[in-house]
Amino acid sequence: MELPQLHSQTRCQGKTRNGSFSSSSSSSLVLDSERGELVEATMNLPRKGVSADRNVAALKNHSEAERRRRARINAHFDTLRDLVPGANKMDKASLLAEVIGHLRELKKNAEEACEGILIPMDTDEVRVEKEDEMDGNPCLIRATLCCDYKPGLLSDLRQALDARHLMIAKAEMATWEGRMKNVFLVASCKEGDSKDAAVRISTSTVDQTLRSVLDKFSASEEFSLRATLSNKRRRVSLFNSSLSSSSA
Repeated sequence: MELPQLHSQTRCQGKTRNGSFSSSSSSSLVLDSERGELVEATMNLPRKGVSADRNVAALKNHSEAERRRRARINAHFDTLRDLVPGANKMDKASLLAEVIGHLRELKKNAEEACEGILIPMDTDEVRVEKEDEMDGNPCLIRATLCCDYKPGLLSDLRQALDARHLMIAKAEMATWEGRMKNVFLVASCKEGDSKDAAVRISTSTVDQTLRSVLDKFSASEEFSLRATLSNKRRRVSLFNSSLSSSSA
């Protein structure tokens, strides 16, 4: 039976030897209707010592995590000091600046080493530009083509150039992981044109030829993909209809 509570209230707390609060309680006077007298009802409150212990544990965990983080950073700096010559006595800021400069130098050396080497890149490229005179022919055009490897592309490209009275004087090709890069030296087969006209016509014509051949292959691949998806949908439709007829 719930007893009516009066306004009088007392509070009792205890302390441990180190001075922290180990327990806390609140007491109130309530009227016992059956006995007709006031009785004391005590309600225990949560101990403050538990909350303090949790705070100490959280601070300790944070300190340990910070110590491990700093140890990892220092280990990485030690690795950088071993990689960069003469960096044993450098502070961290100077070491990072030295590493950045060293990486830039390595990148520059790699780019210089790759000059003249035919390596397919990840991006498609069609570039046409005038080439210096070679073997007495002043009307050479350098054409660079980089794209996914496509069987039959070179054959179609040569036929397209022949149709425009252009010939391939020199060609280089490299393939890598499904990519191909081709560099052609193209000359005009026409006779009687002036040098400037031949260069101007060949430059625009070669660019159009390369792009038209690439567009044709892209269109054929897209058509093949649509046909494949259509056949798959048709097979699924036939399979579903056969299941429906068998269940009926």
